Amino acid sequence: LGMFSELKFLVPWGHVAAKAWGHSEGHPVLCLHGWLDNANTFDKLIPLLPRGYYYVAMDFSGHGLSSHRPAGCPYHFLDYVTDVRRVAAALQWRRFTLMGHSMVFRSRFIFPQFCFLYPEMVDKLILLESLGFLLAPEDIEAWLKSKRRVIDRLLSLEAKQQTPKARSPKAALQRLLEANSHLTAEGGAILLQRGATETPAG
Repeated sequence: LGMFSELKFLVPWGHVAAKAWGHSEGHPVLCLHGWLDNANTFDKLIPLLPRGYYYVAMDFSGHGLSSHRPAGCPYHFLDYVTDVRRVAAALQWRRFTLMGHSMVFRSRFIFPQFCFLYPEMVDKLILLESLGFLLAPEDIEAWLKSKRRVIDRLLSLEAKQQTPKARSPKAALQRLLEANSHLTAEGGAILLQRGATETPAG
């Protein structure tokens, strides 16, 4: 397990980088680094772990070799949870072991929250140097539904992204009016002056 390969997963702002040990047919283990660390956190540990597993250590956005989010975009904890979901989807992992490091921030929030949101995807949770995460029982169900809905909707929209179609000004106005029944034709034309972009195709 000393040898590793580099992986890249495309995301809307660039890519999420990762490194992998073992054979891809092995049982999947997603390794998540701690606060201000990166995937190299696991360099000394992975060779000591059992063979027969496929260990993938990702760099969270803005860490290691992963792309930074655009300037002005905060790094919210739910965005890190979404990064984990993106990587699992890119690897086509339906069920895997989650191993997370650091008692600060990520182990207390990101790792358990991913398990709360997607319990069907995680067979084991391994926390290294971690403190527990507590959520009031009466808040759990509502929290899970709302957060999972946000992530699933975002990934669904990203999967449907296509190159924008070029339309004539008339067709663009018609589309805008169909989507916004409260707009008048005059109001729509005013919005399109600033809301449409001219391209070589139209």
